[in-house]
Amino acid sequence: MLRIAHSLDQQLRAAMDRAFPEAAAEAQQAGRALDPQLVPASKPEFGDFQANGALALAKPLKQAPRQIAAAIVEQLKNDAALTDLCLEPQIAGPGFINLTIRPECLAAEVASRLGDARLGVPSVKDAAPVVVDFSSPNIAKEMHVGHLRSTIIGDSLARVLEFRGHRVLRLNHVGDWGTQFGMLITHLKQVAPEALETADAVDLGDLVAFYREAKKRFDDDEDFQITSREEVVKLQGGDPLSLKAWGLLCDQSRREFQKIYDRLDIRLSERGESFYNPFLPGVIDGLKQVGLLVTDDGAECVFLEGVSGKDGKPLPVIVQKSDGGFNYATTDLAAIRYRFAAAPDGDSARRVIYVTDAGQANHFAGVFQVAQRAGWIPDGARLEHVPFGLVQGEDGKKLKTRAGDTVRLRDLLDEAVERAEADLRSRLKEEERQEPEDFINHVAVTVGLAAVKYADLSQNRITNYQFSFDRMLALQGNTAPYLLYALVRIAGIARKGGDLDRSTTQLQFSEPQEWALVRELLKFDAVVAEVEEELLPNRLCSYLFELSQMFNRFYDQVPVLKAGPEALPSRLALCRLTADTLKTGLGLLGINTLERM
Repeated sequence: MLRIAHSLDQQLRAAMDRAFPEAAAEAQQAGRALDPQLVPASKPEFGDFQANGALALAKPLKQAPRQIAAAIVEQLKNDAALTDLCLEPQIAGPGFINLTIRPECLAAEVASRLGDARLGVPSVKDAAPVVVDFSSPNIAKEMHVGHLRSTIIGDSLARVLEFRGHRVLRLNHVGDWGTQFGMLITHLKQVAPEALETADAVDLGDLVAFYREAKKRFDDDEDFQITSREEVVKLQGGDPLSLKAWGLLCDQSRREFQKIYDRLDIRLSERGESFYNPFLPGVIDGLKQVGLLVTDDGAECVFLEGVSGKDGKPLPVIVQKSDGGFNYATTDLAAIRYRFAAAPDGDSARRVIYVTDAGQANHFAGVFQVAQRAGWIPDGARLEHVPFGLVQGEDGKKLKTRAGDTVRLRDLLDEAVERAEADLRSRLKEEERQEPEDFINHVAVTVGLAAVKYADLSQNRITNYQFSFDRMLALQGNTAPYLLYALVRIAGIARKGGDLDRSTTQLQFSEPQEWALVRELLKFDAVVAEVEEELLPNRLCSYLFELSQMFNRFYDQVPVLKAGPEALPSRLALCRLTADTLKTGLGLLGINTLERM
């Protein structure tokens, strides 16, 4: 009900200005306005909204909050637009103003969302690009369960921002540069030199094994170490053969990453660390120009304000090592500078979002402070770190295989699909249903991947969460299979009811369960806006689960398909809007839906 809330807020502000013109003038001189503090009602019996602004005015006006609320309500009574929208405002408690939307206005709002692909969610105007930096695996290393959260959370946030109308740059900041490439390129040149001369002469196969072999040689062989360090210098110097070997390793990794992204329906534009190499010297020069750079023990640093080490001294962000090399902080500063810079020299972004594990919070806090003090973040722009906790096993420890290794992401997805297929076959046997193999495979893949995504997104991202196939694949509770099944059931009810003539249907609701479902459906736009602002996908998950529960109560207590001719069209409209809302909401989470299960 964003549109209604916006209208109410304007009417309340105008009423407050009329009731207290002197206070309004003082606020205006201070560059602000009287705030009605309009929020959704805390309980259904209090109406739809409540305005709490009278309490904040009590001290400056030296009046009782209820007296202030009464003066505001008196002004509201003279506002024809408000009386058309609301029943008579009620004063409650110490001075709250409770507002209940007229039933006919709620019914009209439902009618406006039927057949609306946006379901009442407004598009932002004059949107500048938003960068969402997520996933970010390392070249020559396999994607593992640690990449799961960044990839899924980042994709969902990008979908919500895109739905709101933002131009989103989905950037995959892959680790495609650094000292480890000296080791990898040296190993490649020595074990498969033909790969550098003939196209597709060798398949590197399992890059993880290739990386381990190179690492073992680096740890055990001093000559190999020396050659590897020399190779780093060659690579950074632009040696053609070294660059060719580097490109071969990157391409191989990229193909493996893309298999995972295709499977999860993730869209990303790769822009690795190497992209920012030409801009690293500019970071040093820029920090020098604003007087932030300090030479400490041969290294170029920026000392942070308000952040001290154990010795009580300010902690440094090192941007150039004593040997002249750069590091992650330098690359991240170059990326921030580029992303906020105006085109054609940058992305022209006004909001940049980093989706990484919580363990990098201190790193980003330091880098963000440096960028802010350097003047690289435009006025009004936003630079945000979206941290998330660990994926744990059911024992509460970091999720690992029985052998103690990190769980490979592709293995985890394979197991989710296999378990979903086993559950489906078991259910078909119990129901004595026969389905073709194509149907079984499609449902198993959809449910298995949806279960993995939803189990992650339904948790508050800030905390760790325990990974459990049994819980995430359950048909009961706040799970993807439950919501997918609910959607199939609701859409089936709507189909059985036949076509709805929206041009002649006047929606009419009389039962409490109908009104409860109406109000829940109309929360969708506010929930999407909240996720856009707070970057917490679990809020959308909670809403979708509550909506499905609300529908079940409605359907269990109010006849739909057996309703009389006057009530049937309105109740079918609620079924259709519930199905559309669930499908759209799941889509914003990156979850595909099904016609049958």
